[in-house]
Amino acid sequence: MRLCRLEVGGTPRWGVIEGELVTPLAAPPWEEVRRVAGEMPLATAKLLPPCEPTKIVAVGLNYRAHATEMGKELPEEPLLFLKAPSSLLPPGGAVVLPRQSSRVEHEGELALVIGRTASKVNASHALEYVRGFTCLDDVTARDIQRREKAYARAKGFDTFCPVGPWLETEIEDPQALALELRVNGAVRQKGTTADMIFPVAEVVAFISHIMTLYPGDLITTGTPPGVGPLVAGDSVEVEIAGIGVLRHTVSTA
Repeated sequence: MRLCRLEVGGTPRWGVIEGELVTPLAAPPWEEVRRVAGEMPLATAKLLPPCEPTKIVAVGLNYRAHATEMGKELPEEPLLFLKAPSSLLPPGGAVVLPRQSSRVEHEGELALVIGRTASKVNASHALEYVRGFTCLDDVTARDIQRREKAYARAKGFDTFCPVGPWLETEIEDPQALALELRVNGAVRQKGTTADMIFPVAEVVAFISHIMTLYPGDLITTGTPPGVGPLVAGDSVEVEIAGIGVLRHTVSTA
């Protein structure tokens, strides 16, 4: 099943995608999926980020090849940081390059949205708390990150979290997904979630022992190698097998 958020009459609504049509839902799909009248073509729907997070939790250096690319040792446990919910960008939106940075980079990632309140869960049951998977670009002001040795400002600018286009709820194995990021049609990143140091289930369980996760919360799971710069006018695509393609552009402030 594919779930999405969209704007209907100026109001955010959840919907279910079936073929080329979107049907609005009566409520967020945490407990059940209840369709209501108002079916519309997917091609004309104004999609929103497929999440309503109280927080965005991200994992750094979670791909072996990316850690090598960055010249860093493999972490012994997940390295967590937070992105501001205000950094969310809907599918088709434009990342705005901030004047404070001269080096903004892309990081294509597999992300997931929590569907049930999760606190201190075991890894063996962690995927039961996931409502669905989606694509994400963890946009980063790399020069600020390197200078400050911290992530909050470098990854927290408005528009620095493109996510979507929808949630795919039927992923058999989140550790067997091909991921590719393209800029202006050229492949920049290409990898597989099998290269994760900490699998999705372990990540969810680890986070749940630190902070309670609520329905709608967004977790992003790290990036494969090939991160690189973005400039105004770029067109970016993050494609994950079995999920879809997230598209966004890049502009100046």
